[in-house]
Amino acid sequence: MRNLTLGLLAFSLAACRGEVKAPSGEAPVTVAPAKIDAAALHDRTLTLDTHIDIPLTYMGEIDPSGPTELQVDLPKLEAGELDSGFWIVYIPQGELTEEGYAAGLEIAETRNTALQALTQTHSDNFELARTAADVRRIVAADKHAVLIGMENAYPLGESVEAIPMWAERGVRYVGLTHFGHNQFGDSSNPNPDRDDGPKWNGLSPLGKELVKSLNDNGIMVDVSHAGKATMMQAADLSRTPIIASHSGVKAVADSARNLDDEQLRKIAEVNGVAQMVALGAYVKLPTAEQQAARDKLDAEYGDRADWDQAKRDRYGEERDKITAMAPEASVSDFADHIDHAVKVAGIDHVGIASDFDGGGGIDGWQDASETANVTAELVKRGYSEDDIAKIWGGNLLRVMEEVEAGAK
Repeated sequence: MRNLTLGLLAFSLAACRGEVKAPSGEAPVTVAPAKIDAAALHDRTLTLDTHIDIPLTYMGEIDPSGPTELQVDLPKLEAGELDSGFWIVYIPQGELTEEGYAAGLEIAETRNTALQALTQTHSDNFELARTAADVRRIVAADKHAVLIGMENAYPLGESVEAIPMWAERGVRYVGLTHFGHNQFGDSSNPNPDRDDGPKWNGLSPLGKELVKSLNDNGIMVDVSHAGKATMMQAADLSRTPIIASHSGVKAVADSARNLDDEQLRKIAEVNGVAQMVALGAYVKLPTAEQQAARDKLDAEYGDRADWDQAKRDRYGEERDKITAMAPEASVSDFADHIDHAVKVAGIDHVGIASDFDGGGGIDGWQDASETANVTAELVKRGYSEDDIAKIWGGNLLRVMEEVEAGAK
């Protein structure tokens, strides 16, 4: 009986691969490999997007519980079956002065207040998640799990004393830097007006304190936007796994913001995760004509830290015109980044981030309603259901659990 059972199992496995052989002397039997229903797979997969930006008017002029012009609102989340994500307290990099820190903190407080209001006002649909277990419980209850990430540690000022407060508020990752070096470390993109080469050659002394404080308080260290030396030092210093919350890979698109293979291997070495970002400029390089137009536009508009919303809107309109000069980055281009990251770092160390409402969006995944297209592309490329579950959130939740366990 055992031999018969094993024989049937071997036949079944061979059938799944289309490898069934006929008895000797007869024509081979052709069996089509089992076809995966991508839509059904997407429906039963817990999906987690690690980077969703919000405007300063969130939960004021803009209420995401209904249809909006944002890329992420409740109707779009439900249409695309995007279950959970990190909504972002983003702070643009300003001057390293008391006045600059105060201005950054005001922006951080505004965005945090909006996210607390989202989960309190619309508690039937959104719930604040503080742990990986919370995410699973909230999604199982058919609600959207809202995690909070801080993009740029700049508003902390010249100490790390506020980290416990931000942890209590629900912040579960902090990006060390943004565009331009700050008081914690060097950025992948120095500010052309303020930065003359590296400032710290990696982490600053205060940056090393920040990594320790994040570890102590159960907050993931995020190295997206960090310079390579900053990122590598943070990986070595952190006693818990690090993440890159929204980055691409240099081997596919050689942008300063993307990770090279050494960085991908380092993230895997410390059991972290690199979340591939669906922001067109980092997914697919611009043509020479587009790059020249972008450089001219950036020179004309100047430092982003000084922009009001109207100027941001005008800049966005002009960037859209430049983007239209060549075919946009697509879901297929995006999956090339996932493929390469998996090849180098391994299936346990790769995830997904949209950067919606912060510049993200590619052909086929322009907003949350099109999320299933990413899953369909992964199925098309031969990823298994277990692999897709890891990429769509399982890997990130594993890191969260390790960081939670490592907190003091």
